[in-house]
Amino acid sequence: MLERFRGLFTAIFTPVARLLLRLGVSPDAVTFVGTLGVVAGALVFFPQGMLLTGVLVITAFVFSDLLDGTMARLSGRTSKFGAFLDSTLDRVGDGAIFGGLVLYFAGPGDDTLYTALSLVCLVMGSVTSYARSRAETLGFDAKVGIAERADRLVAILVATGLSGLLDLPILLHVTLWVLAAASTITVGQRIWAVRTQALAA
Repeated sequence: MLERFRGLFTAIFTPVARLLLRLGVSPDAVTFVGTLGVVAGALVFFPQGMLLTGVLVITAFVFSDLLDGTMARLSGRTSKFGAFLDSTLDRVGDGAIFGGLVLYFAGPGDDTLYTALSLVCLVMGSVTSYARSRAETLGFDAKVGIAERADRLVAILVATGLSGLLDLPILLHVTLWVLAAASTITVGQRIWAVRTQALAA
């Protein structure tokens, strides 16, 4: 869903990317700093119940995912290592967001059910990404499913932020149920897609 906006975001961040390159900043450094910011926002603020603050901090850093790619293309420094680092640190950031929610519900949120549901989202989100990666290393295509990473990320950040801003925990609760179901379905879709291709080979 969000891929259609990639061109717009790239145009917006291109001047910033050019400036950082002129200052000698590498794309990998932006990737690393962006991940640190996301992790800090999730694991420092969410466990304290500061949901809106955490979301604002995370959002400020999450755009580095687009910025580092733009910098790599402009500088001609795209590499397999850069792609690997970006993808790996994306998983770290995603895990931190849902891990922060696990700590929130285990602490000030005080809700065992949603602690478990946040954990389901964390695990199934990781398996969703792993299933695609593993399929591709085996020569299959598993880019299918109803819950792409960017959509999951936007949904949980918007719901968490609004939940904190409006004091409406139901928004976060409903979103966790939807994402847990959607991520699980996506894993099933990817397994089925690979199975179909394997049987047809």
